[in-house]
Amino acid sequence: MAVSAALAPNASQADTPAHTVDAFHRGRFWLVQPRQGHRAGMDAMMLAAAVPAAFSGKLADFGAGAGAAALAVLSRCPQSRAVLVERSAEMAAFAAATLAHPGNAHLGDRASVLTADVTLAGRARAEAGLADNCFDFVIMNPPFNAAQDRATPDALRREAHVVEDGLFEHWIRSAAAVVKPRGGLAVIARPEQLVAILDAIEGRFGDAEMLCVHPRPEAAAIRIIVRAALGQRGKLSIRPPLTLHGPSGNEPAERTEMINNGLASLFGD
Repeated sequence: MAVSAALAPNASQADTPAHTVDAFHRGRFWLVQPRQGHRAGMDAMMLAAAVPAAFSGKLADFGAGAGAAALAVLSRCPQSRAVLVERSAEMAAFAAATLAHPGNAHLGDRASVLTADVTLAGRARAEAGLADNCFDFVIMNPPFNAAQDRATPDALRREAHVVEDGLFEHWIRSAAAVVKPRGGLAVIARPEQLVAILDAIEGRFGDAEMLCVHPRPEAAAIRIIVRAALGQRGKLSIRPPLTLHGPSGNEPAERTEMINNGLASLFGD
């Protein structure tokens, strides 16, 4: 669970818009994020937990926002490195402020921010800083709400939440280009977007695993996490689900708490 604190007036992030500084993984890293707009939470922690605990390569976080998922990977995987890829210049500034935060000094030298549009293709993508075959793993938390589901006057929130036509095809196409052979991909999305994800990984990624996330044992899934490997040919397997809360719905389940605090992996590796 994140713990919030107001930023001191003389802190290095003072030139960013209104924001909070929030502790994750029980204070093992901190996030500088907007007070209004998209704010990181459990989705980012679940996505990060899809990366194996022994991962020691270079990771790209597509749509990194303020950097929660990427830093959660760095926190769990001490030999890993990460590039936080964000299209929005304003959110990329928050990501840079996150890396500059003194509480992240132990992680900052393993991470960098790249302001780039992951939907670019070919030479344009490479010129933006996303060269082919340069990452070992790509994680992504794309905007996955339909426009009619999450209309909002807040520009940062709208950009982070509202899905564009063909988004999964474009993002996963780029992931397939920048990841190395047998490299990994993890995507978090809504259950109704599973078909679009599977269509996009077809012929690119294989050995796919899917895990459903339920708010309570009796409730329908609200998220899916799909993980796959570039160039592999295995079929989709469905893993045991993650249930966020017990039957009462009041307290997080033990496994949820461990994942939220960087103490367990989502797929058990």
